[in-house]
Amino acid sequence: MIPMRLTPATQLPEGDDWQYEVKYDGFRCLLLIDTNNVQLLSKTGKVLNPAFPEIEAFIQQLTNALQPYVPLQLDGELVHLVNSYKSHFSTVQKRSRMKKVTAIEQLATTLPCHLVVFDLLKINGTSLLTIPLQQRQKQLSLLFKTLDLPLSVIPEDSRYLQYINPSTSMDRLWDKIVQFNGEGLIAKKAASSYKEGVRSKQWLKKKFWRLINVILLEYNELNGYFQGAVYREDTLIPIVDVKHGFSDKERQTLISIFTQNGQRMTSTTWQLTPSICVSVGCIDFDGSHLREPRFSSFLLEEHPDHCTWEQMQRQLYPLPSPVVITHRDKPIWPNCHMTKDDYLIFLQQVGPSMLPFLHNRLLTVIRYPHGVDGDAFYQKNIPDYAPDFVNTTQEDDITYITCNSMDTLLWLGNQLALEFHIPFQPYTEHKPTEIVLDLDPPSVNHFPLAIEAAQRFRAIFNECHITSFIKTSGRKGLQLYIPLPKGRFSYDETRTVTSFLCHFLCEQEPSLFTTERLKKNRGERLYLDYLQHDAGKTLIAPYSPRGEKEGTVSVPLYWEEINEDLSPSHFTVNNVADRLLQKGDPFRFMYETTNESAIETLLSRLRE
Repeated sequence: MIPMRLTPATQLPEGDDWQYEVKYDGFRCLLLIDTNNVQLLSKTGKVLNPAFPEIEAFIQQLTNALQPYVPLQLDGELVHLVNSYKSHFSTVQKRSRMKKVTAIEQLATTLPCHLVVFDLLKINGTSLLTIPLQQRQKQLSLLFKTLDLPLSVIPEDSRYLQYINPSTSMDRLWDKIVQFNGEGLIAKKAASSYKEGVRSKQWLKKKFWRLINVILLEYNELNGYFQGAVYREDTLIPIVDVKHGFSDKERQTLISIFTQNGQRMTSTTWQLTPSICVSVGCIDFDGSHLREPRFSSFLLEEHPDHCTWEQMQRQLYPLPSPVVITHRDKPIWPNCHMTKDDYLIFLQQVGPSMLPFLHNRLLTVIRYPHGVDGDAFYQKNIPDYAPDFVNTTQEDDITYITCNSMDTLLWLGNQLALEFHIPFQPYTEHKPTEIVLDLDPPSVNHFPLAIEAAQRFRAIFNECHITSFIKTSGRKGLQLYIPLPKGRFSYDETRTVTSFLCHFLCEQEPSLFTTERLKKNRGERLYLDYLQHDAGKTLIAPYSPRGEKEGTVSVPLYWEEINEDLSPSHFTVNNVADRLLQKGDPFRFMYETTNESAIETLLSRLRE
């Protein structure tokens, strides 16, 4: 069947008879489940199973639970979730084109996709197309609840089938889409039936257009496209070919300017020196081109020198309305050519991967009011000038900030909080939710010692059936994570584990590793810091920058990256956002691991 289609709109209706959903930038996908068959079908009927094996494998795990409901047909979107409101289309597209099985399996792990579902078309062989949308969705949410599937979109959940929960508040949902740079918003008539292949006005879509200032450089008469570029330092970088959105008069005026004043390059192309600036609407930037570009307006007052790569980044990532930037051009990491505005864009890009680790944690930040070349200070108490949207939690005599939103993260960024330190449990828990071992070499030149220690620890973990994760400290060492079930193990119990692990490694290689607290007594040995893992103490958060001149970041790694080629300097504020898009987040599903049985077994042995 051909899915029901959306009608574009510049304004969406409001009222009790309408409901709203996030529009995700992925592949429209029908899911057909029968007794012995699972099919993922694109809107053109292409079978997508081979390219997205993680989704089929997950559904196969539900085979027995699904039997009362098949044949079953669902409508949704195949997405790679950057956050709960945004999918990275280029990843979905790249994966859909892959043919090599080993490469597909690798990306299914590092860049997994979800099928986010918004409609139930058939259940137990009975068609629901003619009943109202609201009733179909009630049955769909009940089905997902029965199957223990997520009733909202959660990137950190490896249940790859998730429900898009509709909202009754258009404005609140639109604010979230803007905040997290989503593709757009969908409005649906609650009473609408499902019309196969019809572009219905009962289903409307409004895209979140970003307007980018570009310089028009070239006209191609053969295909009608105008090429637009921006300056990156002193070099013009083409970022768009645009032909849509012009009125006839605007198009003819531009053609006349190019053909009369430009330099003819071929029989069908003309080039102009940088002089004409225009605003181009787009829904995203794929790394080389604006996506779905449309001409918006001429910028008669704009100087070409102002159409820069840096300006484009800010236009691609508009700030949420509550957040105000001050001194946006202040240098923060001069060696990285990063200003405060650049830093806030970094937080907008990397923040969705950082926020799950900050959630409900009592936050300590290190602020650098004058950038990394100036003095710094720790801050725990919220300042009295903090805006109302910043949440706090009182503990003892300290009013801590709890950074649970992008707005708060960006406000902290504007305060030039560069380092984010968190305890080992949320404030809602009294026991740790992870064990962390800090592998601290005497200097960055001794980083190979951290690699050696990590590899030896992993061998021990494997022997004990412990699942572990690893990240850089952002300075000179590495940090090992062992996720724990909430409320299960006390700090005394985890101290028993960490003490054993560290002392055992020191006994194996006393010339390489030590638990000596005094630096002067360590020599050139790596310090295994297990005492830092305790109530009230903190550690640098995953994806937090460090106040180092090189702009290094505490970055989660894959275990296969722990080798002699690794260096902390590889991961900086300039490249971590691209790393996330290219390699994914090794910590994405970390908290789905609990290690409960393995830690219980180890504790039992240590108590004997």
